[in-house]
Amino acid sequence: MIMENRDCVKRMYDRFRTVAQKTGYSSLLSRLWPSDCLLCLEPAGERLVCDNCERLLANTGPRCVRCDLPLAVEGWCAECLANPPAYDDVLSAFDYRFPIDRLVGRFKFSADLAAGAYLGQSLARRAAGAPPPDLLVVSPASVQRLRERGFNPALVLARAVGRELGIPAHGRALAKIRHTPPQAGLDRAARRRNLHGAFAVRECVDGLHVAVVDDVMTTGSTLSAIARELREAGASRVSGWVAARTPELPKEN
Repeated sequence: MIMENRDCVKRMYDRFRTVAQKTGYSSLLSRLWPSDCLLCLEPAGERLVCDNCERLLANTGPRCVRCDLPLAVEGWCAECLANPPAYDDVLSAFDYRFPIDRLVGRFKFSADLAAGAYLGQSLARRAAGAPPPDLLVVSPASVQRLRERGFNPALVLARAVGRELGIPAHGRALAKIRHTPPQAGLDRAARRRNLHGAFAVRECVDGLHVAVVDDVMTTGSTLSAIARELREAGASRVSGWVAARTPELPKEN
């Protein structure tokens, strides 16, 4: 499925390039589909990120089997042992560190669609070998956040992953019923309080394995809050599929 979609994307690119060259819109094409690597700016051909950067970004090494936190040896991290999360497992395409943090920022705050396409493709590749869920849902954005950004980054990622893997992505299965201040800068306990009662399930998930798609996972508080609601609604399993995972938990104050 992934290879078929890549062939389709390549054909689309070839058609766009031909039209752009004939009509004088090559500069527009370069913005929509850059020919240089998004990270190092070296030539990347028809790819968004070159081979050298791909190798440097690879998510390798042992990780927590529950929250996907990088560890010295594979197993459970101390936090998951002490406070088992409401979700069952997490997978991530990248660690949230330079230069991926810059790429995520360009996608979220500058609507860089090429960056979003690369993150979506990478998450789909990472998830291809995982047990397939019945449904992809997204970490919902509040109305205020949607007005500020104009789109929900998690929904863009979920649709890209869903197309690649043939899994339905439902953008309205979850709702943000209470606006919350940004999570950045809050410790773990404050993040949990901030998200209490913030989400609601709007579709039937009874007996389903549901994967929650998001751009970045830090402490997992958002995923846990959503997982609790999904469990109460009858979901049999809740996974987290994220583009980037912070390599270290923020220190408590």
